[in-house]
Amino acid sequence: MISVGITANPFNERALNFARIIYDRLKDRVELTVALDTASALGLPGEPIEELRVDVLLALGGDGSLLYVLHRTECPVLGINTGTVGFLTEVDPEYDTLDGALERVVRGAYMCEDRMKLATRVGDRNLPDSVNEVVVHTGQVARMRTFEIAIDGKPLGRLRADGVILATPTGSTSYALSTGGPIVDPSVDAIVISAIAPYSAFARPLVVSPLREVTVRPVEEDRETVVVVDGHREERLPRGTDVRCYRSARRARLIRFSSHFFQRLQAKALIPWSLTGNRADLPPQT
Repeated sequence: MISVGITANPFNERALNFARIIYDRLKDRVELTVALDTASALGLPGEPIEELRVDVLLALGGDGSLLYVLHRTECPVLGINTGTVGFLTEVDPEYDTLDGALERVVRGAYMCEDRMKLATRVGDRNLPDSVNEVVVHTGQVARMRTFEIAIDGKPLGRLRADGVILATPTGSTSYALSTGGPIVDPSVDAIVISAIAPYSAFARPLVVSPLREVTVRPVEEDRETVVVVDGHREERLPRGTDVRCYRSARRARLIRFSSHFFQRLQAKALIPWSLTGNRADLPPQT
């Protein structure tokens, strides 16, 4: 019998409602475990996400909730969108058949998509792995500073900007995309380096091999800098400290029912190409 876990954003009433529905529909069909914070909200026994050992973990919420879960487990995760964008999630109860998705989980009719994570060291400390990106940013609003970028310990150059983003292919469609970075197929392992609001118009994004170690060093040690992992973990960067990123040995494991990455890009108007070559077919600019 397949083992299934359920976790939901405890601050999202819609997510908790669907979690209760899923629990009732699966409790007699699979070995079912509920994550502790979700179980507390539903009045059920539960276990911490970090201790769950299941074949499939159902995560209800938006993309932020899914990233939160992926930080805490190496179990395969099926994202069920009860948030807003839901780009990373696989099932949307508003448009998809929830019963059909659960039936596929029970029958094992799915595939597991492994995606690269970034490991990060700040000085002699490890930060949590990132699924999307690591951001090194100025500690003051609207204050540029100079960052030195090094590849495998060898300085590549310096740039003045509000910050630097080191993104995974998954993160290439997130924050890094707003800086003009490329969209990278998530089946490809790579590290995308892009500048946030650079002073120079020629500060182009760079894609490097996942076997490289990328170091970001704030040059002006008298100014504050912060490092942010996937928008969840933020901390001040001690003066004179480098941020080093490299491919993690751990992977983000997402449950998929089909391979439709490029169709998702089209649906979100992230690829501004028409199928006919006619400009009238392009998505409207907002």
